Amino acid sequence: MVTETELALPGGRSLHVYDTGGPARLTVFWHHGTPNTGAPPEPLLPLAAELGVRFVSYDRPGYLASTPVPGRTVGNAAGCVTAVADALGVGEFALMGHSGGSSHALACAALLPERVLAVASLAAVAPYDAGGLDWFGGMAAASAASLRAAAEGRAAKEKHEAAARFDPDVFTAADMAALTGSWSWLDDVVRAALAGGPGGLIDDDLAYVAPWGCDPASIGAPVLLVHGEQDRMVPATHSAWLAARCPAADHRPTPGDGHLSVLRHAGDALTWLADQGTKASEATTGAR
Repeated sequence: MVTETELALPGGRSLHVYDTGGPARLTVFWHHGTPNTGAPPEPLLPLAAELGVRFVSYDRPGYLASTPVPGRTVGNAAGCVTAVADALGVGEFALMGHSGGSSHALACAALLPERVLAVASLAAVAPYDAGGLDWFGGMAAASAASLRAAAEGRAAKEKHEAAARFDPDVFTAADMAALTGSWSWLDDVVRAALAGGPGGLIDDDLAYVAPWGCDPASIGAPVLLVHGEQDRMVPATHSAWLAARCPAADHRPTPGDGHLSVLRHAGDALTWLADQGTKASEATTGAR
């Protein structure tokens, strides 16, 4: 069962929080993609229960009931995660995300080294200022156009979204099969995220083309980077760049997968996180 609450923050802000509850061997913060809600990934909940994983998550500012934060960065997620973890009495935790949610998870790992045990990333977006990376190279035209508009500023991005229409070329046949099959849940969270307008999506895309406020090279925790080699929305070169940057990275490009079908490896990624949590617990016990 998933419990939903509103977490009050300083300045009258709030975050809409999701929690599958404990007790658990490991708490995993789920970071949602764009545009999604923060609801924990439904297709993974049976495996999470089997592994003893508690999913905690939240709608990023600007989505649904979470108060917008103009000019928020990817790194601002660390403050949100800290507030939620503190409110729930969670000390250490792991992180998991898909697409832009993976970027937010990685930034949290860089900024919260004393609390993050491990990070599992699926189809991450690399920092916009990633040196040596052709950031737009290999993107489908619609994906590149959307992010180029964001790079021009809020007014250009808002104008772009007002006229934007879905372009199926951003997805592969494998992606469409995932969307109508095992990961059809994504359609539900996308529709919910856009029900109140594109505000959250716009804030997300503006954040992706701005500095994160941290360097992935500072991540000391184990990092798993999974990326579909046929990804047209966020090219696999983004995770390859991150893998070269993160000191403890396990890079797993997956042949034949696109941006959504890469989620068929999400169960393996969650199992990897649970294993990392066990290793961290054993190391702590041994140190005593």
